[in-house]
Amino acid sequence: MKRVLITGMSGTGKSAVIRELAARGHDARDLDTPEWSEWVDADPADTLTPGEGKDWVWREDRVRALLTAPRDRPLFVSGTCETQGRFQPLIDVVILLSAPVATLLERLAARGPDGYGHTAEERRRVVELVATVEPLLRDSAHHEIDTRRPVAATVDEILRLT
Repeated sequence: MKRVLITGMSGTGKSAVIRELAARGHDARDLDTPEWSEWVDADPADTLTPGEGKDWVWREDRVRALLTAPRDRPLFVSGTCETQGRFQPLIDVVILLSAPVATLLERLAARGPDGYGHTAEERRRVVELVATVEPLLRDSAHHEIDTRRPVAATVDEILRLT
């Protein structure tokens, strides 16, 4: 059965899409949660911004077990992290969700105080990552979907592509 990674920058709608897939009865997991990810000390040589000391990465043992477990139906996972390339051989289809920076910033600013991207510094960081990381994600993606439409339409497109 297919394993589908839905990736993209903060604010593109990954969590909303994975919730909609689950609501439709699909096996869908948001890897950008503490169950599947954690903050780790960053290698200073690998950080994009000097002085940043933490990276949000997938819990490799848990994610690897999830992706290699036998399954009788497709698995949809969503998330973005610096180490996701290590899992590329275990993924059948990569779908990049994208939107213009202005749309991302508007969505992030609307998040509650506990949501990533709520602060001005986090939104500045997202702008930087769109410029530096999104092109790398685009290079590894099989498909790209602009998420400036309703979540249901994005999910319909994902199901059509997979």
